[in-house]
Amino acid sequence: MKIAYATTYDVRDRASWPRRHLGLYGAGQKIAEVLQTAGAELEFLGPLHSPKVPITRLKWLYYRRLGLNYYSPVEPWVAPRYAHQIHAGLTQSQADLLLCPENAIPLARVCTTLPTVLWTDALLGSLVNFYPYLTNLCAETQHRLHLVEKAALERCDRVILTSEWAAQSAMALYDLPQDKIRIVPRGASRAQDLTQPEVEAIIAHRPFGPCRLLFLGVDWERKGGPLALEVAQTLNQQGIETELWVVGCQPQSEGVLPYFVKPYGFIDRATPAGEAQFAHLLSNAHFLIFPTKADTFGVAISEANAAGVPCVAAAVGGIPTVLRAGVNGKAFAVGASANDYAQYIAAAMADYAGYQNLALSSWRHYGQHLSWGAAQQQVWDDLQELVASPIAL
Repeated sequence: MKIAYATTYDVRDRASWPRRHLGLYGAGQKIAEVLQTAGAELEFLGPLHSPKVPITRLKWLYYRRLGLNYYSPVEPWVAPRYAHQIHAGLTQSQADLLLCPENAIPLARVCTTLPTVLWTDALLGSLVNFYPYLTNLCAETQHRLHLVEKAALERCDRVILTSEWAAQSAMALYDLPQDKIRIVPRGASRAQDLTQPEVEAIIAHRPFGPCRLLFLGVDWERKGGPLALEVAQTLNQQGIETELWVVGCQPQSEGVLPYFVKPYGFIDRATPAGEAQFAHLLSNAHFLIFPTKADTFGVAISEANAAGVPCVAAAVGGIPTVLRAGVNGKAFAVGASANDYAQYIAAAMADYAGYQNLALSSWRHYGQHLSWGAAQQQVWDDLQELVASPIAL
């Protein structure tokens, strides 16, 4: 099978990716690897370029003064420009299928007889008033966003999403037929490929104390950093020695950082040294703490589970699809207090044999449901069926 793979970034050049998009672009790279491993030949149509129009800057300034957000990628000249580049690539292609692993915008004006697939975490419409950059949008942007996305979905034969939340939202927003949707969780961006004896050894050597909570995220506020810090503080006040390891951003607090907070900053996992440091932190952490305010999926959970690290997280977005109580951690209701998180962690650490069983269960759950290998098994046969018998739209 030959797949035309359309992206607005260079999938093969990680060094060119801005830090804020490492998760999205990394997922696109892994999807490409999954498809190639399954036997697909990929024809990379990208990076696609959108036109730079000076009026977008003026609009952004205008709406900012009104206290509103503006999102230029849904302007009416963007999708046709992407479509022109995709069409040009397809004329020189022998692809059997067109796939975009990003958002729907590049597909919105594409006209092709090829089966067309969008593989993303959640639709843009689902993120309106959920993610900060799509919150409090001006009416112009809201209108155009839904028009563009609806046009793209009408052209798609398959929409692959990462969670029940994303699927239900897509059906509610656009009357997207359920049989067009597949729910496929995403694996870790750069998971260690551990065997069961290896992960059992890691868990066995994980020290009983202090309790180490690992926080991963480049956005301290949105990922719930203040609550993670409060949880660590609550555990220490209860006499349970606890450290909060912060990776990806600089932790913030009033005054001097508490002694138990260990900031590691951004770790570049593209380097051997960075990958080794990240693996060391995962191996020695007891829990990933992820009390995020907004997330479509939470790939950090996959990262942690791949190393036998259970997770405590907020039950927002797609996280309830990923995190199952007693299997790989616990998802807490939105509004849960630091004490709620602390009680669960304290109880797990008090029964350390039980904690070790939970850690091993987390690794097994990753392999069966959250790994890229599991994603490949779910997707590959479906794509082959699309190519063999394209769905008439």
